[in-house]
Amino acid sequence: MGLFRRKHAVLPGFGPSLGYTIFYLSVVVLIPLSALFFKTATLSWDQFVTAVAAPRVLASYRVTFGSALVAAAVNGVFGVLVAWVLVRYRFPGKKLIDALVDLPFALPTAVAGITLASIYSANGWLGSRLEPLGIKVAFTPVGIMVAMIFIGLPFVVRTVQPVLEELDQEIEEAASCLGASRWQTFYRVLFPTMLPAILTGFALAFARAVGEYGSIIFIAGNMPMESEITPLLIITKLEQYDYAGATAIATVMLLVSFLLLLSINMLQKWSRRFADN
Repeated sequence: MGLFRRKHAVLPGFGPSLGYTIFYLSVVVLIPLSALFFKTATLSWDQFVTAVAAPRVLASYRVTFGSALVAAAVNGVFGVLVAWVLVRYRFPGKKLIDALVDLPFALPTAVAGITLASIYSANGWLGSRLEPLGIKVAFTPVGIMVAMIFIGLPFVVRTVQPVLEELDQEIEEAASCLGASRWQTFYRVLFPTMLPAILTGFALAFARAVGEYGSIIFIAGNMPMESEITPLLIITKLEQYDYAGATAIATVMLLVSFLLLLSINMLQKWSRRFADN
């Protein structure tokens, strides 16, 4: 009988832990999201399609997802460069730059939006130099991409940085001794190892940009059909008491966010499997 005697752990067992987890997730996540679906279910299919496929809504989708895709691609390139510099080189102020990478995480989005709008406005520090060249950033779709790049950069850097830290420089030296050029060493030796982390960082930056609101509305022109993002359109419909239309658009965004999270989890699983091999 001693073999079947259970030992009492200090922490709660599986049953209470699972129960608390389900209860907490239900109160914080599942119940609010189910309320969104229930509100959307009050619409007929034709009303739902009309709400989520109106020309203004489709234009906001194009602005939001198009800008997020471009911003994530830019971060995918320059985020890798920043991570490479922080890992492979030593220089004065390295710790300061490493800390600045996390600034978009801690900075309130409204503060970031006001700062970017001030810098890139016509009389701003950068805007006054770019507009004579015909480049207008503030209050244009370009400003939306700038804000998305700002808030998405840390996701790529912090995802790629640990992978670079684990890469042994002896691998590069071995490739060089075997006659590989610097480009061949990067493309055939380093890049395949970094690719899963880069894709994960890209997906995280894209998902973050799609849901961003506070930092964008200050630098975007917020013009319907031109520079209006989908989260702002949802707020506009709520202010117009069009709750059904707002929840319908929010449901589409929720489904897209779920697919993004699913893809991120699959990328992370593939990344771990790739690293093990």
